Amino acid sequence: MSAWLDSFSAYLAAHPQWLGLAVFLIACVECLAIAGIIVPGTVLLFAVAVLAGNGALGLWQTLALAYGGGLLGDALSYAAGRYFHQDIRRLPGLRHHPQWLAGAEGYFRRYGVASLLVGRFIGPLRPMLPMVAGMFNMPAGRFAAVSLVAAAGWAVAYLLPGWATGAALRLPLPPGFWNQAAALVGGLALLLLVSAHCSLRSYRRSSLIAAGLSLLLLLGLILGWPRLSQLDQGLLALLQEQRSSSLDELMVLVTRLGDFTTQLAAGLLLGLLLLLARQWRAAALAGSALLTTALLNSALKDLFARHRPDVLLEPLGSFSFPSGHSSAAFAFFLLLGILAGRGQPARLRLSWLLLAGLPAVAIALSRVYLGVHWPSDIIAGALLAAGLCGLCLGLLEWRAPLPALPARVWWLVLPACLALLGSIATWHLSEGLLLYRY
Repeated sequence: MSAWLDSFSAYLAAHPQWLGLAVFLIACVECLAIAGIIVPGTVLLFAVAVLAGNGALGLWQTLALAYGGGLLGDALSYAAGRYFHQDIRRLPGLRHHPQWLAGAEGYFRRYGVASLLVGRFIGPLRPMLPMVAGMFNMPAGRFAAVSLVAAAGWAVAYLLPGWATGAALRLPLPPGFWNQAAALVGGLALLLLVSAHCSLRSYRRSSLIAAGLSLLLLLGLILGWPRLSQLDQGLLALLQEQRSSSLDELMVLVTRLGDFTTQLAAGLLLGLLLLLARQWRAAALAGSALLTTALLNSALKDLFARHRPDVLLEPLGSFSFPSGHSSAAFAFFLLLGILAGRGQPARLRLSWLLLAGLPAVAIALSRVYLGVHWPSDIIAGALLAAGLCGLCLGLLEWRAPLPALPARVWWLVLPACLALLGSIATWHLSEGLLLYRY
């Protein structure tokens, strides 16, 4: 496998004109029923993304090609399910491995549309769920709408790390960048691995363990951020290289969703809906996590008084460490992920958290793209929010687990919050507020 992968990478490096097609086809196969289980698509995607980041393809081209390939794989899998229905069990591969289909069927029967969103990030389920949706005659319009959203998050989550690695290898980065990057990535990887392990093993205090690790890593970042200048400058240069006038407008719109007024309105709406539904413990979790995150973020900003990057055309009134947009966005969306995952298996809970984190990541990255924050600012904001959300959840569940929200409450809370954010984004567009002074 390793020798074949090396040969494949060497060929594409020597013939970069085929790299775009390779990204598209590999993304398609990774999301294609049966083939996506057999082919090591995740490894191949990382390899071609590294090559793309080396200068062959821009970030947005790479993501767009992966997005298109993923959509095609979804569509073909869905069409196969609609065409064959139950006869699909007789196809080669499924005859000998019925468990591939059985697992996807179980998730789809239990979670419906949500399974297509969350299952996108669970390897064995990703290529099979669209086919199962076709087997069960999910309306084509509904499937297409869900696929458009899920494929976007999947493309970012699976292609961005590889592309960033390739670009970092290409750029003339400051001395010490790789040592600092290795230390930070190692700490984040340890946090994710230990948290996932504790959750999958159903440790009773898994939330408190994850919170403790997040806050410990935040403490390390607080003590070490003056020594992360090379890392901050390198990552900032990496994102600034991708700037364009058309993308600037999109990033301004994304960053608006993390504004204080937007997040305050979303948090108040979430709390109010939970109170009206008499979900007292869930409301207590939301209120405590959002409030403590906002207060501690403000205190840390005033304490460290770190200045913003020189990219800004005019200075801002507040300091940059940690990023308020990042902490607020992660706190809000992680709360939605926590509430969505209550009462579900550990793997599905983790997938909900991953899915919920994607819009927060977009808001956080928009701050670095626009030159408003250093990369370590947004990482600190994310760690602060994750630590406090986990701490509040762990304390709330000290005596008894937080029960799952009733379906009628969840399908009131989620559309209402998303509709609020969508209406705010639409208002900014209609008012022409994309001339953002940041």
